[in-house]
Amino acid sequence: MRILDHSVFIFGAIIFALFSVSCGTVKTETNANANRPLVLPNRNVEKPKIIAFGDSLTAGFGVAEKESYPYLLQQRLNSEGYDYEVVNAGVSGDTSLGGAERSDWVLNRDDAKILILALGSNDLLRGMPVDKMKENLRKILEKAKAKKMKILICGMLAPSSVGVEYQRDFINTFTELSKEYKTELLPFMLTGVALDKRLNQADGIHPNAEGTKIMADNIYQKLKPLLEK
Repeated sequence: MRILDHSVFIFGAIIFALFSVSCGTVKTETNANANRPLVLPNRNVEKPKIIAFGDSLTAGFGVAEKESYPYLLQQRLNSEGYDYEVVNAGVSGDTSLGGAERSDWVLNRDDAKILILALGSNDLLRGMPVDKMKENLRKILEKAKAKKMKILICGMLAPSSVGVEYQRDFINTFTELSKEYKTELLPFMLTGVALDKRLNQADGIHPNAEGTKIMADNIYQKLKPLLEK
């Protein structure tokens, strides 16, 4: 697997940092003070919805709501004349299993037109078998496809320290699902952000306000082909 070799190295260093502090990030994300609850905002029923479905990177862990990528994406869409409403359906600490379990009510909207699926990081941190993660993600994708939603899959990377086979299977999962369901694919949503101290919070994992801007731009570039005016 040769794609994004440099990014694999970068993400490997991130994962090493996570495990060196006994997965403290996951614990922090799930405590009552740090975890921003999933609150679906008041919506304009006339606008088609883009569902940003993910974990802490989507929820906006450690930054203000107006600094989260779904909020920034909404501003970008508005400025470029796209009439969509972005729904932040991110939950810090969420896994593919958690996403599959809540996908019914998250996607149960007649006006849900586009899905941005960004789950998998916490599966990696918890050592979930790749085939189980893939099965969970497939359940979400099946529901989105049944609703005729357009889909952008945001992939993640795995370090070599988890084993060459696991690393390969984990990275390939997002590409394989994208091909199977004919979706857009962003291989690594933290491109240009990972390991840059200027763009990350003190934990070295979650983007700060500046890093989130870059992440939002990465996502927007892959989302744009799915948009209609």
